[in-house]
Amino acid sequence: MSSDTVIEIEGKQVKLTNLDKVLYPSGFTKAEVIDFFVRVAPIATRHLAGRCITFRRYPDGSDSDGFFEKRCNRYRPDWVPVSLGPGDRRGGIDYCRVEDTATMAWAANLAALELHAPMALAADLDTPRTLVFDFDPGPDTSIVECCRVASATRAVLDAVDLRGWCKTSGSKGLQMYVPLNTPGATHHGAADFALAVGQVLERQLDGAVTTVMAKAERPGKVFVDWSQNAHHKTTIAPYSLRARSRPTVSTPVTWDEVQACADGDDPLVFEAGDVLDRIEQHGDLFAPVLTVEQSLPAPKS
Repeated sequence: MSSDTVIEIEGKQVKLTNLDKVLYPSGFTKAEVIDFFVRVAPIATRHLAGRCITFRRYPDGSDSDGFFEKRCNRYRPDWVPVSLGPGDRRGGIDYCRVEDTATMAWAANLAALELHAPMALAADLDTPRTLVFDFDPGPDTSIVECCRVASATRAVLDAVDLRGWCKTSGSKGLQMYVPLNTPGATHHGAADFALAVGQVLERQLDGAVTTVMAKAERPGKVFVDWSQNAHHKTTIAPYSLRARSRPTVSTPVTWDEVQACADGDDPLVFEAGDVLDRIEQHGDLFAPVLTVEQSLPAPKS
């Protein structure tokens, strides 16, 4: 493949540039990033469609600082849809929506290695479709401790007839999505519930969990980041690459895998090729998050 080319995807012309540029210290090139995005798109776009997507771009490679891009690039092709989403003091801004393979390829060509998505759809920004628990390991902890906390969280949710699905962050941590998909859910209610569960875990797992944001509180503990449920927050999307030394991916996992990790048997690190193999073998493990309907328990007065 030449360094620059134009390809046609579903009738749309996508210009690709600098294909031989290395974007990961491991040697993973821009061409390989685009290939992964294109191949994962039929699954990944199910979880991106209809949402205001924030890009985190790394044109100088994953070991550079990179930058967040919320406002959809003004040089976008006319077939890339946009939606008005949370903005700044001047009002809302237009975000890209990533809903097909061509747009995935275009985003990859921008070196948007990371795709971050909100819990709500663009059509109803005030109603989260999902609650998220973001398990963030502090110093001297790892995803192993995150998996132990996730298992304890699952038991708490079982008590109120709620189910959750986990994915790796693709970085150091783990996230659990609790699908709602029902009218009446609010960001404030989701954040309050996630905080309440986190505080239960603080008592149950004394010394292993914190819900306090101050970094001084995190050594040796897993931070349950309930604030990810805020109206303006986004979380790394399922099947997105991460900007690490290798092309790791935010990957849906089974509860058996979570337990194996909690037991110290599997670090739950998946790279781009691993994820494509997993999809071929298991399909979309995160598919229920899009359809399962659940309601949070009413807050106690």
